Amino acid sequence: MRIRCLCFLPFCLALGIAAPTYGADLVTAETTLPVFDAHLHYNWEPAPHLPLEGVLALFRENGVTGILATSRPNDGTRALYEAQSKDLWVVPFIRPYRVRPDIQTWMSDPQTEELIATEFKRGYYRGIGEFHLTGPAAKAPQVKKTVAFAVEHKLYLHAHADDEALEILYRHSPEAQIIWAHTGFSTDPAKVEAYLQRYPGLWCELSYRYGITEGGQLTPEWRRLFEKYPDRFLIGSDTWVKERWDNYASIMAAYRGWLKQLPAEAAEKIAYRNAERLFR
Repeated sequence: MRIRCLCFLPFCLALGIAAPTYGADLVTAETTLPVFDAHLHYNWEPAPHLPLEGVLALFRENGVTGILATSRPNDGTRALYEAQSKDLWVVPFIRPYRVRPDIQTWMSDPQTEELIATEFKRGYYRGIGEFHLTGPAAKAPQVKKTVAFAVEHKLYLHAHADDEALEILYRHSPEAQIIWAHTGFSTDPAKVEAYLQRYPGLWCELSYRYGITEGGQLTPEWRRLFEKYPDRFLIGSDTWVKERWDNYASIMAAYRGWLKQLPAEAAEKIAYRNAERLFR
């Protein structure tokens, strides 16, 4: 059964917080906490797994009221943004890929610069990525140019990077604003905290992140991080293959399962308020 967003307004007022200012008119009764999906791929290469209306319906069914949208190529992102769905806030990012092999070559491909500049002229993009970098590959001139372009135009970088590559990105420019895809997958929580302290322009996105829970319960290390730095985390689905679309409901349910173990204010920041603060 679906209910109007106004139905969870009393819930917000009871907690002494403001109701969400963006998102779907509809959420399901089982998903009263809105979610901003900060790692969404609607790839059109080789072909979209779901039609556009099916994707929008999936978001409504799962209480997803906003997305950080990327695609390979950027046609899928444009389709989501240009649909102007009243149920969905779309934050589009430029992905420097046309086809999957670009994952390995974008940082040395001279066409990358042209791709980013051409897409940026559309006037609505908020960031660049998700892009993949490992270790010294982040030193490539094209990567440095991409960071400089992002800083100049006040764009976020969505970086699937290991620890070394993340540090190199910030050496290119300490002013870079980076959403760290997967938060290093398995980077030690103590090191994650050190990065949060060192880099004020860093936010950690948690798809595929190892070790957050054990047996469905937040681990002490991650609970402490979320409660100490609730403004610095985002959640996402990473729908890079069709199985992630097929399991979308369970991915969102898993997030809500551990978010409800946090204080309400921290849970709401991680679920959607951080995205609103960053991208509005």
